[in-house]
Amino acid sequence: MEASVFTEILLPASLVLIMFGMGMTLTVADFQRLLITPKTVSVGLLGQLIGLPLVAFGLALAFSLEPHIAIGLMILAACPGGTSSNLLSHIARANIALSVTLTAVTSVICIITTPWLIRFSIDYFAITPDETFSLIKTSLSLLVITLIPIGVGMLVRKFALNFALRSESFFKHLSTFFLFSMIAIIAYKEREILWEAFPNIFMVTLSLNIIATAIGIMFAKLSRLNVQDALTIGIEVGTQNATVAILIAVTFLAKPEYSIAGAVYGVGMYIGAFGLIVLRKKGWLGFNE
Repeated sequence: MEASVFTEILLPASLVLIMFGMGMTLTVADFQRLLITPKTVSVGLLGQLIGLPLVAFGLALAFSLEPHIAIGLMILAACPGGTSSNLLSHIARANIALSVTLTAVTSVICIITTPWLIRFSIDYFAITPDETFSLIKTSLSLLVITLIPIGVGMLVRKFALNFALRSESFFKHLSTFFLFSMIAIIAYKEREILWEAFPNIFMVTLSLNIIATAIGIMFAKLSRLNVQDALTIGIEVGTQNATVAILIAVTFLAKPEYSIAGAVYGVGMYIGAFGLIVLRKKGWLGFNE
């Protein structure tokens, strides 16, 4: 997937539009919730910003992944949560406000943490050093692609609430359509690598999803949170913004082979969340309602 109008313009522009749509679902109160319920939000952040990357790193070593798959897995784990987690929290009857807060806060923090994790991953797994990678350039690119559109979307919601509410469904469908379109394109472009390594990639991404979801639940259990908050954190830790991971690999790094792990994860990342929904209905999560 060589540099083209698609990778240099269409892909970033589409993500900007998606982040703008996400911003229109947020308010300042979503960020203030970190101060109002610091314990609950901190548990979620611990799971997503520390627990998830550690699991991804451990799986990359345990499965002896090829460097491009290992780095792609780490890029995925370094990304913030996506709007899909908010929808899944709604379906699970979890704490939607907490879900939105975690998505919002991680989107801000990952401007700093994501480039550092990518730098570490490339240095650790790559066979030859990548001297072209820039921490500052990547942070600024993420700022332009994610944080600024989110901020603009929040302003639109503040001053044009009716428009924001009417547009919410459109942007959710756009996000889903764009993710699966990207997965289809990557599957075709990288079909030789994907065909050869798919069983291994699928097992490692499925393992990441299930273990990450379980870690979110475990952290919530140890912190004595209620079942709604536990479900939310489990979903947030296990549901990543695969679109951002794909963008970083294809556009920022010009390494489409790094996007394969994110593409495969994007297909199966709902398994852990729906598993939680089933477990809750059966009463097997071990939390008081």
